[in-house]
Amino acid sequence: MIKNILKGIVMGTANIIPGVSGGTMAVSMGIYDKLIHSVTHLLKDFKESLKFLIPIAVGMGIALVGLSFIIEPAFEHFPLQTNCLFIGLIVGGLPAVCKKVKGKGIKVSYVLPFLIFFAIVVGMAAIGEKEGAAADLSFSLWSVIKLFVVGVIASATMVIPGVSGSMMLLLIGYYNPIVASIKNFVTALVSLDMAGIMQGCGVLVPMGIGIVVGVFAIAKLIEIIFEKFPIQAYWAIIGLIVASPFAIFLLGEVGTVTALSIVVSVLTFGIGFLIAMKLGE
Repeated sequence: MIKNILKGIVMGTANIIPGVSGGTMAVSMGIYDKLIHSVTHLLKDFKESLKFLIPIAVGMGIALVGLSFIIEPAFEHFPLQTNCLFIGLIVGGLPAVCKKVKGKGIKVSYVLPFLIFFAIVVGMAAIGEKEGAAADLSFSLWSVIKLFVVGVIASATMVIPGVSGSMMLLLIGYYNPIVASIKNFVTALVSLDMAGIMQGCGVLVPMGIGIVVGVFAIAKLIEIIFEKFPIQAYWAIIGLIVASPFAIFLLGEVGTVTALSIVVSVLTFGIGFLIAMKLGE
């Protein structure tokens, strides 16, 4: 259980970083297939599915709450080192995914999904700095509907390896407001500020419902794809993983580059790489 909570923390951490995919982290840690199966067979294998999903959900919750307080200063003061940590987490899972296609040869039907999904991630990152319209977080029926739709979009992209749900939020202008809402809600909860708690619920509850709906909807589609076109699906994932480091640097800042920052960045990359390798065992 502890190991699955840690894996959930890694996924939650990835989901809140623009350009980093929680789905990619699940693949890297060797739990993606089981995650999709548990979601799509929740009613059929209820006990076993919950036994696996609850620790993952707890870990993701811990990461989302914790990072809502530290992500901004981490990227503000140590952007290159922080980015390299997540690149290490991503690249560290690549050998495990490559084993899935080992000995299958190279075909046009394999290379094509690799190129398409590589281009999708890099292309999305290239326009990622352009935020959409200002997010409407006021409490109204229209706002609730929009937050529900935003939750569906974000969760669907979180489940797909290589596609960053937080990057999608950034593109539609909801990333910073949602992160701020999580932080403000936790602060209000700790201080028992009922007005702040209600305001946070008005934002997070409809979005949370959208996330649950999106996860179940996209998980079934992905399961079908893996059943019918497994090799093509893994080549697509490899394309997404390889593209993710480019997406991170396109979306993020590197700050002032010095010899020391480069050395520390290499170390953080190595730490991330080893963590991904270990969790993928």
